[in-house]
Amino acid sequence: MHTKRRAFLADLGMGFTGLALGSILNRDGIARAATNASWRPPDGKPHFAPKAKRVIWLFMIGGVSHMDTFDPKPELNKYGGLSYDESPYANALDNPLIKKNLREVIQGLHKQHSRLYPLQVGYKPRGQSGIAVSDWFPHVGDCIDDIAVVRSLWTTDNNHGAQMQFHTGRHVLEGQFPTIGSWVHYGLGSLNDNLPQFVVLGDPIDTCCGGLAAHGASYLGPEHNGVQIAVDPANPLPFAKPPSEITRERQEREFALLRELNGLAAAEYPDDASMRARIKSYELAFRMQTAVPDLMKFEQETEATRKLYGLDHDTTKPFGQMCLAARRMAESGVRFIQVFHGQNGGAGKWDGHSKLKKTHTELCAQVDRPIAGLLKDLKQRGMFDDTIVAFVTEFGRTPGAQGLDGRDHHPYGFSVWLAGGGINGGITHGATDEIGFHAVENRHYVTDIHATILHQLGLDPRKLEVPGRKRLDIDFGSPIREILA
Repeated sequence: MHTKRRAFLADLGMGFTGLALGSILNRDGIARAATNASWRPPDGKPHFAPKAKRVIWLFMIGGVSHMDTFDPKPELNKYGGLSYDESPYANALDNPLIKKNLREVIQGLHKQHSRLYPLQVGYKPRGQSGIAVSDWFPHVGDCIDDIAVVRSLWTTDNNHGAQMQFHTGRHVLEGQFPTIGSWVHYGLGSLNDNLPQFVVLGDPIDTCCGGLAAHGASYLGPEHNGVQIAVDPANPLPFAKPPSEITRERQEREFALLRELNGLAAAEYPDDASMRARIKSYELAFRMQTAVPDLMKFEQETEATRKLYGLDHDTTKPFGQMCLAARRMAESGVRFIQVFHGQNGGAGKWDGHSKLKKTHTELCAQVDRPIAGLLKDLKQRGMFDDTIVAFVTEFGRTPGAQGLDGRDHHPYGFSVWLAGGGINGGITHGATDEIGFHAVENRHYVTDIHATILHQLGLDPRKLEVPGRKRLDIDFGSPIREILA
């Protein structure tokens, strides 16, 4: 088979330097593009006029109880303690949606919790829209007129592999696939060449439940993985910090040599903008050593701003710092900021199998004020209209009781919410049934959330194809147009 000159030079040209660079470029898809004349990697531009520039993705690890937060169900109080058969909802366990949508990891989970469990907290209408929100979220409730609550999500994994599924759209048993953050990174160009475009804050999902899959790029290549950054001004990039004996001047000389060698390769690709852009990215880590620590200098913020995020209280300070760091990153040009809450080395702290009232009370108190502070801060800085904030989790909790005081995993119907970036506020979309068991109105598989976000960023996921990687229709999802402005 005839080998094209560009591909040959990418693999073999310029001695060992060409071998090394050719390997990197081939991994990144640059050299491969020459073998398929009809395909080109994304050019970093949106496919159509975007409504948003960036995303702050707040992921609650373990499974937030939807009926105790953003989808209150008074019927659970009315029939609490009764079995399904003793209530008007005996058919919930035999609904055909169970067999149609579920790919069980834990067999028969839904039939293990036959007695309805009352709501563990009060709720009331909030804002001018009058949307019912749990008393566990009073501060977010004050912002409800800026929020679109989607109450009809469903997924197919009834164990914590659903954490991975929410990020990739694929069941954990099917392997690892690119995440929503990686697709955004892959599709759009940089807003700041000194910062990564996909950042991870907090402790990511544990390896038992997907690990890097929750912020990994899979076949898109490792350059599209999320970059984990610690909210620590002294050491935010421990993996990139040079040894103490390496001076800044020595680093600069080393990178100058790298630029010269890369320049030799670039001379062989004078018209290849993608390759030039990729070479620039190899120097990103060097520039990040100065840019990233600056983002963690919270003392630069006013006292009022720090209080807005709850930095003045021990309960709210840890997550408040992450939300404030996310805002500073968004303001500085980071495209996708993924913020994790609730890691405990296992399934996640929001996994309320027991003592749900105690644990959810504590967890909501940790995140409620910081999240509301983030929304308010984005508005006062004029960033709300082009920044999407997503509050998401892998599934909900069962209407039935687990043991004496918990709820189990529930993939059949649950809630998430979106705000900003061209999302209509003060609305609910979709619905679960009267006890929160099944999504019954305007049902949405998790990739509809992905599709909505990509659409607002001006991206058509069907144009982000990669040769040799077949995607299913369900992978793409459909934008939820009813919540778009």
